[in-house]
Amino acid sequence: MMGLGMMLNMLFWIIVIGFAIYGFIMLVMKPFENRTTKPESILKERFARGEITEVEYKEKRDLLRV
Repeated sequence: MMGLGMMLNMLFWIIVIGFAIYGFIMLVMKPFENRTTKPESILKERFARGEITEVEYKEKRDLLRV
């Protein structure tokens, strides 16, 4: 019976340490995520969906590039 208790205890700590390492990695990698919410990419998406016309797209693009 003591062997089973030791195995469960060890399994518990392996899981706890695994979650801690996973959380640390996610926290460290967050700044390196690909950010696709740049204003020009949003503008391109809106133009592609037909929300704005070509004239509006060019005007807004020129404003962003100033």
